[in-house]
Amino acid sequence: MLSCSGFLRQNKNMPELVLASTSPFRRELLSRLGIPFVSVAPAADETPLPDEPPAATAERLSIAKARAVADRHPKALIIGSDQVAYQGETRFGKPGTRENAITQLRAMSGKTVIFHTGLCLLNAPTGRIHLRGIPTKVRFRELSDAEIRRYLDKEDALNCAGSARSEGLGISLVEYMRGDDPNALVGLPLIALCNMLRAEGVELP
Repeated sequence: MLSCSGFLRQNKNMPELVLASTSPFRRELLSRLGIPFVSVAPAADETPLPDEPPAATAERLSIAKARAVADRHPKALIIGSDQVAYQGETRFGKPGTRENAITQLRAMSGKTVIFHTGLCLLNAPTGRIHLRGIPTKVRFRELSDAEIRRYLDKEDALNCAGSARSEGLGISLVEYMRGDDPNALVGLPLIALCNMLRAEGVELP
């Protein structure tokens, strides 16, 4: 479990805030709100259900991740988030290896890929759930093998769905991005999250 104090602003009446993720990308995004929180690894099976649409997978898993830590933090507001990248019937997960990343980037070259981010805020004491799904359309340029290999030489994207970090050099692979929240593509839709937190009485800004 990691503790993050944001900008050290603390409302003593605010319940504990828990991020059900150990992703450094999500931690960095949440810290921008300046609210103290703890980061906890959720024990959730991320396997898609049979015939489950990608958007439904992301939203179901965002709830599952939040619920997975509720027993350990029964008085908290818990944030769960999950992202599924897909193009047609093909899903693009975290590549894990360089060769998988090369294969993914070749498959996405010249295509529009949907990165669907599910976001859940669970009020653990009441059981109330706020749920949103935020899609981001990313159009990749026509990529040569030389460009793909140079990119992977320069940036570690093996832990990113779709094998490209839009907040880093991966932006050079993209023709355009279209969505309601640029933070959603990185993994945590802050605009939707702020609205959820306000609905639970958290003062922002």
